[in-house]
Amino acid sequence: MTDTTVIEIAVRTMIVTAKLSAPILLVSVGVGLAVSLVQSVTQIQEVTLTFVPKLIGVGLVIVVGGHWMLAELIGFTKGLFDMIPGLLA
Repeated sequence: MTDTTVIEIAVRTMIVTAKLSAPILLVSVGVGLAVSLVQSVTQIQEVTLTFVPKLIGVGLVIVVGGHWMLAELIGFTKGLFDMIPGLLA
């Protein structure tokens, strides 16, 4: 196993991590921004008000995109297991 192989595996891991976490993070940031805009317009300054909408948004993203996320993760893991014989030689 060479150092370029280790770097290639690390880069693939970071790309898969970014692909899997991006939808959840974008929805969470979008919902948080929308709730904060509503809070600033209505002058309701409650810190815990953003929790439930974010939880619902993230839950919907997982329900809608969970199959794709799991398929990506399984494909990445299978690819790593397929690389094992080549790494040992």
